[in-house]
Amino acid sequence: MAASLRRPLLLAAVLIGSAASSARGQGRPTLSISAPAAEQVMHTGPVVVAANMLTGRKLQELLASGFPARLHFTVELWSVGGWVNDLERRVEWDVVVRWLAVEKTYEVTQLVGDRPFSLGKFTQLGDAAAAVARPTRAPIVSLASIKRAYYQATLSVETLSLSDLDEVERWLRGELQPAVRGRRNPGTVLGRGLKTLASRLLGGERREYAARTEVFQATEGKR
Repeated sequence: MAASLRRPLLLAAVLIGSAASSARGQGRPTLSISAPAAEQVMHTGPVVVAANMLTGRKLQELLASGFPARLHFTVELWSVGGWVNDLERRVEWDVVVRWLAVEKTYEVTQLVGDRPFSLGKFTQLGDAAAAVARPTRAPIVSLASIKRAYYQATLSVETLSLSDLDEVERWLRGELQPAVRGRRNPGTVLGRGLKTLASRLLGGERREYAARTEVFQATEGKR
């Protein structure tokens, strides 16, 4: 059962705290996911941290040349069975990082469903990386019917192609109003503008990361 991402949830309610470190782009890219305490797993989602994701000379040169980087997050809840594990729930969101040459700043935007939410503008790439690395609580919780489960997170990092920049720019500025008013499926805007870009990456470069929690067992607790 997939959870809905059409509410302004990830930015307004689930970004918790500030970055644990300044994430100056010198460390190794690391994706981690932490499950909540056993008594909270039916009320609270896991925390995802994507640290040092803007490292690499090629990626940084492309960013500086005006090619946005897209980070696509997926978090899944899996139940543990006797022979096979079952996928129970899934949530997805994107983060786009781009260099604004006129303002001389890096803009970090979180895309939740068909709505963009600004995570800030930064003059230093390290500060933009720190914004990406902020712990994010995914809006996905376990089910009372599941005895044993675990969360799995995956992340793909890719660079948007030049031919897609115009539509992505207009979409981020909110100019694609027909999508909002129902005359155009908003999913097609995100789908064509972002999700299908893997086949048109500059230089064919695509980074992928994965992490999972330990198997946990839910216990009833107070909210």
